[in-house]
Amino acid sequence: MSNQYPFEKYWQQPAIYWALVILLAAATPLTFAPYYHFWLMPLLFAAFIRLTELRPHYAVRSAYLFGLTAYATQFYWIHTALHDVSGLPNMYALPLTLLLPAFLALYPAACFWLLEKFNAPRTLKIGFILPVLWTLTEFARERLLTGFGWGALGYSQISNHSPLSGFAPIGGIHLVTLTTAFTAAWLVLLAYGAGRKKIQITATALIVAILAIGYTANQTEFTRPNGETNSVALLQGNIKQTLKWNEDQIIPTIQQYYEQVAQTHADIVIMPETAIPVFLQDLPDGLINQFADQAQRNGSDLAIGIARYTDNGDGYQNAAVNLSGYDPEQPEPLPYYAKNHLVPFGEYKPLPQITEPLYRLMNMPLADFKRGGTGQTPFQMKQQKVAFNVCYEDGFGDELIASAKQSTLLANISNMAWYGKSNAMYQHLQQSQARALELGRFMVRSTNTGATAIINPKGMIVAISEPDTATILEGNIEGYTGETPYMKLGSSWPLIIMLSLMSGFLFIRYRKKNTDESSKPISR
Repeated sequence: MSNQYPFEKYWQQPAIYWALVILLAAATPLTFAPYYHFWLMPLLFAAFIRLTELRPHYAVRSAYLFGLTAYATQFYWIHTALHDVSGLPNMYALPLTLLLPAFLALYPAACFWLLEKFNAPRTLKIGFILPVLWTLTEFARERLLTGFGWGALGYSQISNHSPLSGFAPIGGIHLVTLTTAFTAAWLVLLAYGAGRKKIQITATALIVAILAIGYTANQTEFTRPNGETNSVALLQGNIKQTLKWNEDQIIPTIQQYYEQVAQTHADIVIMPETAIPVFLQDLPDGLINQFADQAQRNGSDLAIGIARYTDNGDGYQNAAVNLSGYDPEQPEPLPYYAKNHLVPFGEYKPLPQITEPLYRLMNMPLADFKRGGTGQTPFQMKQQKVAFNVCYEDGFGDELIASAKQSTLLANISNMAWYGKSNAMYQHLQQSQARALELGRFMVRSTNTGATAIINPKGMIVAISEPDTATILEGNIEGYTGETPYMKLGSSWPLIIMLSLMSGFLFIRYRKKNTDESSKPISR
């Protein structure tokens, strides 16, 4: 061990080493909403990288423990949904809460397992290969088995003051993840490159360059206003999830939302996900007409969140229905958007033969929705073409590009009451901020309990409601047209293919032939 870093001999002690891995991972929630300490993530990730250098034999298991701890502390609210809201006993809820983090942690472990296969120089291995592999495995985490991209490094940078957020409209959230991982890796080379002044100078230059590019991109207008401004009203009913589908709660819920619609004269009025706790086709005659008529009298175009039976009657969908221009004399079907990317175990039942017994123990209605399909048309509401998505879908930017290209405004309707007063609503809000940045448009969010918000095309929160209160959030938006570079690419695949080809070339070039190489602790 070099005398340059004498304190690291303590870091290598097993008790201290494993404690540091856990502490670094447990601090990661502070980098995401509602805390937004974006600057902390590159430091935490850099410290973790250095720890894996000190004990390379433990790198894979260290990465698994890091991921397990990070995801468990970030997604603790799974227990709220399973136990507090759905009523699942703790003997089931606690292990199931850890099941998702335990699965997700396989991806960081896979990253470091793949890294071990490269026999490249340290500068290349840490400074380039590791960030690329981390990005590829996080992309896989977002895609495989329906995907779960929450907690990606890139989301930590979706903040008003982070220069790295400027990469979102260029290449999407995975490019932000890549630049965040690069920054952390180059910090390691800068801090632990004693006697290698050239490496330190290069690392410093790269960090400065990437921050400068991100800052410049943040100041660049990739899309433009179309000249149409409208007022919006986003309704927040604050209906408890444990009561929402009770029969005696249906009439009070409908009455509350009707009164909220009556109170606003905004151009565009949006109700949250499944705001009306009755299937659209089961509503009493004339009820839809009452909502539409009240909105029209106030000069508003109205969209409501409601479940509907599929057109062929073989299932049901989680939908938003457009009542703009509704005419009860016209029997034409109402325009609707039906959620396409469903939540596994929450909105559809994977492996029903195995999972069905658990559903019998939980109060979880409507757990087997049908998909709405891709390429659904935006709603025409006043002067805006509004591209809707429902709750969980806001975490998948690639899937929103096609509709965003046809739209001037983005809208998300959600019901985060499943997660109580936890950070889940704010982590979801941060994903909406990322989508606004990626797609260069205003994003409006109407939610049941929070976080109802208006977000501008730079990902900045213009207005936000008080959580866990019944309220109407009003504000103004501008319609936007044009395409960001990310939209022109069409998805994250061009970035991922390029990274895959580069890592494949480097693997062939630096394929590890001697399994004993690079097994000694790094002492540089």
